[in-house]
Amino acid sequence: MSVVHRNPNWRGQHKMKKTLLKSTFAGLLACTAWAPALFAEEPLSPAPQSINTDVFWKNATVYFMLTDRFANGDPSNDTAYGRGQDTGVLRSFVGGDIKGITQKIEEGYFTKLGVDVLWTTPLLEQVQGPWQDDFGKTYAYHGYWPRDWTNVDQAYGSEADMAEMIAAAHKKGIRVLADVILNHTGPVTVKDARWPNEWVREGNVCNWQDYANNVTCRLADSLEDILTETEAPVELPPFLLKKWEAEGRLDRELAELDAFFARTGYERAPKYYIIKWLTDWVRDYGIDGFRVDTAKHIEAEIWQELKKESVLALNEWRAANPDRKLDDKPFFMMGEVYHWGALGFNATVDGGRAYDYGDQQVDFFNYGFDSLINMGFPTHADAPYEQIFSQYSTALNGGELDGIGMLNYVSSHDDMGPYDQDRASPYATANRLMLAPGAVQIYYGDELARSLRIKGTIGDATLRSAIDWSQLENKDTQALLEHWQKLGQFRQAHPAVGAGIHQQLNGEGYVFSRKLDTEGITDRVLVGLEQAPGIKTFTVSGLFEDNTELKDYYSGKTVLVKNGTVTLETNHNVVLLGASR
Repeated sequence: MSVVHRNPNWRGQHKMKKTLLKSTFAGLLACTAWAPALFAEEPLSPAPQSINTDVFWKNATVYFMLTDRFANGDPSNDTAYGRGQDTGVLRSFVGGDIKGITQKIEEGYFTKLGVDVLWTTPLLEQVQGPWQDDFGKTYAYHGYWPRDWTNVDQAYGSEADMAEMIAAAHKKGIRVLADVILNHTGPVTVKDARWPNEWVREGNVCNWQDYANNVTCRLADSLEDILTETEAPVELPPFLLKKWEAEGRLDRELAELDAFFARTGYERAPKYYIIKWLTDWVRDYGIDGFRVDTAKHIEAEIWQELKKESVLALNEWRAANPDRKLDDKPFFMMGEVYHWGALGFNATVDGGRAYDYGDQQVDFFNYGFDSLINMGFPTHADAPYEQIFSQYSTALNGGELDGIGMLNYVSSHDDMGPYDQDRASPYATANRLMLAPGAVQIYYGDELARSLRIKGTIGDATLRSAIDWSQLENKDTQALLEHWQKLGQFRQAHPAVGAGIHQQLNGEGYVFSRKLDTEGITDRVLVGLEQAPGIKTFTVSGLFEDNTELKDYYSGKTVLVKNGTVTLETNHNVVLLGASR
């Protein structure tokens, strides 16, 4: 979400958390066992439910992009709603849109990168006017200031454009995650009316000290925070009714709401209106899952209701479109629980599943989530390969995080502490992310070393520049992209990379294997990093049988296993061995 959603002290708190994480991770690496939890009392959240996230999602390569900053496929919508450029640097719309994403899908850009899943920032209609704060004047280019949950913002394109994009992704075998918001609208601006008092809360801004001061409080001065705790019926906002009437769809929207509330028995409370609006996108277009924004700032029970309705919506879409579905994998839900992460990022619960609010702990995996974003990875990535990989594998395979999904990243749209922000070691950064146990998120432009330090920007805008596609004319950029592509295609072909059990092996440089035996899937890989150019020999007995043909996904060469070893000659310092697919 946009940093202007944070409290004024957010960055300082985040920096403190990062410092704490470094010391916590260092302590973990020095130990042979997990340290005891810092709190002795029983967590207030229910006992962990046994879940087993689908292997696909445990290994998925997710490409995340700010729609406005990725690719401009339709310049005619660049100034929708009269939004101008009278803002701070990179704080207005620059032209990226849904058609630009579709063009890249059809060009095969994501396929060559081995991408399994696309995640775009919200495509919902945003507040039309600018908001003025300490960062200067800002428009809702990022997508996190919704004005109408039932419509696509014109700057991104149309509903038809979105449908075409999802269909194009599915034709390439790529799933689509929608970024969803349930707990807030956008700010009140000169062009945007205030939501009624029955919909949004008044009072203090969250101080983050306990559960109540994360959930039943205003997330930020700039935003109108939805009263998610209420079950009281409310009327629709007059401005929304007037808008729908002008657009010629008032009767349809009201009829659909009547049918929804009659079927579900929900009260007409704000949260249930929004659940209906969000799941309509799944029912109409076959969206495969949600990435949930600000998940820890809402009562966790609400997410169970969203998940239940989303599962129903996707099943209905599949029944109506049997020739367009990819498969029957369950609807997927991943959460942004800020400061949650593997290996003790939320240190008071020692890297376990639960998030600690200070006065109680909540395990979001008990409330419909299949995966959470691992916000500890940018700091963990400082450690040597083996320390990262072995600790993560232990946690995910029989440890505290057994069975769940987890998404690693090195940079994102609102983490002001990305790994390798200067892009000083882009090849090693790619190795650390793409070969780590767990699913991975490529943030748009990671694969091109897009700059994360933009002159003149304030705050998170420095993380959000538009991709300069002319970079691909540069040989160094082409070479880096090819490195990411090889790693991505290797992950995609071999689920053991992200979902398998890790083991370091003897050999020159750094060599390891991953083994996967679950849900009828058997997969084996061997990876060699820091290899010398020339002839390389690896012992693979116990991993691959003699006469098995293996492919080095880095050089493209194939070799046969003989007497428990493989030998190949390449000029590369990376070897990615797995059965040919």
